[in-house]
Amino acid sequence: MDRWAGKVAVVTGASSGIGAATAKALAKAGMITFGLARRVERIDEFKSELPESVRQRLHSIRCDVTKEDDILAAFRQIEEKCGGVDVLINNAGIARPTIAVLQANNTEAIRELVDTNLVGLVLCSREAFLSMKKRSVDGHIVHINSIFGHKVLPVEAMNIYPATKHGVTALTETMRHEMRMEGTKIKVTSISPGLVRTAIVPNSFAITEMPILEPEDIADAILYVLGTRPSVQIHELTIKPVGENM
Repeated sequence: MDRWAGKVAVVTGASSGIGAATAKALAKAGMITFGLARRVERIDEFKSELPESVRQRLHSIRCDVTKEDDILAAFRQIEEKCGGVDVLINNAGIARPTIAVLQANNTEAIRELVDTNLVGLVLCSREAFLSMKKRSVDGHIVHINSIFGHKVLPVEAMNIYPATKHGVTALTETMRHEMRMEGTKIKVTSISPGLVRTAIVPNSFAITEMPILEPEDIADAILYVLGTRPSVQIHELTIKPVGENM
């Protein structure tokens, strides 16, 4: 991680779970870190608990990734303050496990899933890539995917969450080719966790007998892929808790 010290990282969905753990980890690793979220007060809360030296490197920006104007404003603010983006962690994502694909009157929920998990990810990636390319930076974009991005498990009412995550898998490869054909050395990585103790998983905070990952496990994985040599690109990283049966 030494080469990223003092560089700029952006983490979407940084108010809780994997996003919060990642924002803290990147700031502790020496990166100037911007946490993007709708509920920035949550970022400010955990920021206040960090050591002063780390706290100074962590910033919050209110941003709803389903709104392009919010995304453009956030990246513009980062450019004005720090020059641009070197690392993007696309973590923002939602699931609606109580709503089925074929359920009546589910249009709003379906559009929200697609706009958050796919469209928002694409727009943030676009802005980060353009920033990196303009400044000739060999940056890194990381997508927080899921094991549902590689197979659909027979569980009840997952809505189109697996479809959006399969889209992230395809987008990772598409972006890799576009970055290559543009003549850049910008990296893109998909990280696909199994079960993680976050708000996106119903009742996950009460799980004690089932194998489950902690948000910090995913943050550690992000530090690992960012820490690889410039000539190495980890394209896909799957992480499961020991003993998981999915």
